[in-house]
Amino acid sequence: MIYPDNFESKIGFDRIRDLLKDRCLSSMGIEKADNIRFDDNIETLSEELSATYEFQQILMFEENFPSDNYYSFDQCLNKIRIEGTFPEVREIFDLKRSLETVRSILVFFRERDEAKYPVLKKMCNGIKTYPYVINSIDKIIDRHGAVRDNASARLKEIRSAIISKNILVSRRLNAILKQAQSDGVVDTDTSVSVRNGRGVIPVGTSDKKKIRGLIHDQSASGKTVFIEPEEVVEINNSIIELEYDEKREIVKILTAFADNIRPYIDDLLQSGIFMGDIDFLRAKALLGNHLNAIKPVLTLDPSIMWRQAVHPLLYIAFGKLPGRKVVPLDIQLDDKNRILVISGPNAGGKSVCLKTVGLLQYMVQCGLTIPVAVGSESGIFKDILIDIGDEQSIENDLSTYSSHLLNMKHFVKYGSDKSLILIDEFGTGTEPMLGGSIAEAVLEELNRKRVFGVLTTHYTNLKHCASGTEGIINGAMAFDNHLMQPLFRLETGKPGSSFAFEIAKRIGLPGKILDDASQKAGADNITYDKFLKDIARDKRYWEKKRINIRQNEKRLEQLVSEYENELSGARSLGKDIIARAKNEAQDLLKDSNRMIENTIRKIKETQAEREQTKLAREKLEEFKNRIDTQESTFESAIDKRMSGMSGKAKKIIRKQKNTEYPEVKDKNKPLEIGDAVRMTDTMALGVIVEIKDKNAYVETGSFRIQVPPDKLERISHSELRNSVRSAQKNVRHDPVLSERKMNFRAEIDIRGVRGEEALNRVRDLIDDALMVQHKNLRILHGKGNGILRQLIREYLATVNVVGSFRDEHVDLGGSGITVVELDF
Repeated sequence: MIYPDNFESKIGFDRIRDLLKDRCLSSMGIEKADNIRFDDNIETLSEELSATYEFQQILMFEENFPSDNYYSFDQCLNKIRIEGTFPEVREIFDLKRSLETVRSILVFFRERDEAKYPVLKKMCNGIKTYPYVINSIDKIIDRHGAVRDNASARLKEIRSAIISKNILVSRRLNAILKQAQSDGVVDTDTSVSVRNGRGVIPVGTSDKKKIRGLIHDQSASGKTVFIEPEEVVEINNSIIELEYDEKREIVKILTAFADNIRPYIDDLLQSGIFMGDIDFLRAKALLGNHLNAIKPVLTLDPSIMWRQAVHPLLYIAFGKLPGRKVVPLDIQLDDKNRILVISGPNAGGKSVCLKTVGLLQYMVQCGLTIPVAVGSESGIFKDILIDIGDEQSIENDLSTYSSHLLNMKHFVKYGSDKSLILIDEFGTGTEPMLGGSIAEAVLEELNRKRVFGVLTTHYTNLKHCASGTEGIINGAMAFDNHLMQPLFRLETGKPGSSFAFEIAKRIGLPGKILDDASQKAGADNITYDKFLKDIARDKRYWEKKRINIRQNEKRLEQLVSEYENELSGARSLGKDIIARAKNEAQDLLKDSNRMIENTIRKIKETQAEREQTKLAREKLEEFKNRIDTQESTFESAIDKRMSGMSGKAKKIIRKQKNTEYPEVKDKNKPLEIGDAVRMTDTMALGVIVEIKDKNAYVETGSFRIQVPPDKLERISHSELRNSVRSAQKNVRHDPVLSERKMNFRAEIDIRGVRGEEALNRVRDLIDDALMVQHKNLRILHGKGNGILRQLIREYLATVNVVGSFRDEHVDLGGSGITVVELDF
């Protein structure tokens, strides 16, 4: 059951239907869009949704799907069921092109794997196009849709005769016109005209008797008449007779064609239905892709579990406005929480949320994919009943509240555990106390009947009822009470404040009136509303913290992974340095010995001649300079590869560079500065650079870590050196941290900022200070009435990492500035 009769217009489905019709290619598709209806058969719906989603994949990832010549031919075929009837030429032409389209669709799916489009390929089973029919049409109709001259021998003969007669008429007319021009009857620039399908000559009224023939027309001025010469009248009459013969022959051809294809009419009609189904599926798929829609998981039991649900019409409207974006909703109705009572300020999105539920559920049960996130689930409801808008009627003597009560009566009577009920502004329209009581009673009765539903309200008693009743859950539309603007985000589990006083204050209602209103509302109501606002504020704060923590954890995981790679690579650096130094030293030694021996040999051979001895010494000096250059280059390379290490670590590595260390023999010996160690918790390697307060300070990469001695294991220096090279190859610097350090400012100015925004800025300052390890902060809040100062200090007292806070020195600002010292 769908209630009321104007359900579709109330939730906006009539516009969805129009969007579908705009995307159809044929009258069959438009007809199917008009006939789309609510269904509760899960098997049928699952198949329709699967077919639609498969078609969405085709439109996104396939090319050249047939999308031309979708013509309806059912009327044509049904007409020729009766013997002796025949189709029009245009109808045959449309039939041919449509059958070719169906054939192209079948070929398209025949060439695709069945696992890719199982439902669509199943639709193709049993569809026939009969090439005989297409070939028969080709013999009659040409590619422009005209009957071929050779469609029959008699037709060819008739058309040839018509052509010959027309040529004869043309010749005779031109001859008569030329003679009339010579005789001065008509002007030399006069040409043959056509009137009533006949060739005529324009002649002045005064000369009309000079050309014998039939007058067919006269000019508007009456000065010219159009005469068909009597010499061509008989020829034109014979042409008309031939044209009648042509029409009779075409009728014979079409009748014979109808007789030939009459046995295939039922199969051809099935092909037409198939083409209409494809057209409609294509329209649904186009709309689905435009909305980024998917097929949700269908469940037989009534329920809703949607993530990132978006109102389709709002999405389309915002898509045309730059900078506007729909806020998605997370909505869940299950057996535990069947009824969602949404509260919050006016214009906060309550009604949009309600209509989103109604529209998306109706779309699903009409076989349309919906804009929700992957993994969302939709149950199947037997009924969808709504009470949205004003249904007052003068004719039926109904007030607004009476119409609402009639709807409530209908809901209570027909609602069941398979019904989805949507009520906007529940209980309004009458005296608030009485209306709220009736609404609460109706809500409890609907809950007893185990209906599912979404209700919007401002009534506090309904919020209390939802908080204390099993099966009903509160929901709130988020609102920024400092910026005084809605956030359009649904938060379940708690009621929302209407922010009536805040909105009234913002628009300028006098404070005295607001104070009087607060007293009249009563302390309990004001306190309850304040608690709701505090809860909303705290929730937003902790949500922001949670997001920051997730981002920091993700960044930390990346850093840990990078540093582990660096440490593992550092193990081979020392060994590589030593091996390279040994090899180069050996090569150097060989070259040096060879150079010295050559120098001594040359001096001996020349018997110590002065010039030769001088030349030999210059070559030896040149060789020495080259060696010094190579040594300097090698040292620079080592320094570059150790650039990420601290000074102490570099000294230790450089000390190891030219020294061979034996394997560790006594691992129980007390640890000392300079020992190579492994941290047993993280397996990271490093060098002890300091021992203080019974703790060792280990340098690993660019980090210095304080570690208890029992968490360290002595290793050989060769093992440490082996790890250094690979660590240096993967050295990375954290650009985010570097940028934070560069842009960090230890002082903020929050004068004139609202309370919650000021707290957010202080929180961010502390977070940044922790990140960059800066302990001393200054908060400039001004003196004023001391309200902002007190708020900030109350918050600082609750933060664990705040060691102390105090007023700034009187010369530097005094109580207008709070100095904070962090303890970490």
